[in-house]
Amino acid sequence: MRLPDGWVYPVGNFIMHSGLRAFANYKVEGREGVSPRGGMLVVSNHMSYIDPALLAIAIPRRLHFLAKESAFRTPLVKYILKGYGAFPINRDGRDIKGFRWALDQLQKGEALSIFPEGARNPDGLIKPVPGVVQLHLKSQAPILPVAITGSGHLRGYHRIFTPTGNIKVTIGSPFSLPMFEEKLQKAQVDAMADMIMRRIADLLPESQRGVYSRGSSTPAKPGEH
Repeated sequence: MRLPDGWVYPVGNFIMHSGLRAFANYKVEGREGVSPRGGMLVVSNHMSYIDPALLAIAIPRRLHFLAKESAFRTPLVKYILKGYGAFPINRDGRDIKGFRWALDQLQKGEALSIFPEGARNPDGLIKPVPGVVQLHLKSQAPILPVAITGSGHLRGYHRIFTPTGNIKVTIGSPFSLPMFEEKLQKAQVDAMADMIMRRIADLLPESQRGVYSRGSSTPAKPGEH
């Protein structure tokens, strides 16, 4: 029996939503601010393996994702990730192929979800990688900030079936960064990336804002816990 094309995304969302209803206290706020069409860059904090699935059921649009290349090593997982709309990206260096794919999705009017920190950080926000700024400036797609709380204790993909606790997805208002005709310097790109992260931080409780909390002045480099 051959399964129909496109089955992974709706089935995956059904499993995630069913698990949340059965085992967790799950809430979503701000869905009304999501544009129903046009390129959209969804940016979020990243606490758990299940965060992409949480975004997929919270955002009322079909999402596409960038995922670490190492996750595509086994045939079954590769099949599921690609069916879910994920594209492999090398996080160790500049991935031109991944960047072009992501830019193409936005220019075609699709909704693309990325985690600017580049890795899972359940203890609070860290400084982002700069690629998110370049994607926005080149595509001119609006940025939709999203905050996830309550997923940090869920370790491993299997927790998609049994998510527990108080889990909340807060969707903010879309915004755009200022455009410049001249080539940006690194300091300008970093400042714009911080602007994006602060929009996410504004949606999080103070305890989860990390380097973007009030009074924090020590930048942290992207890393994985």
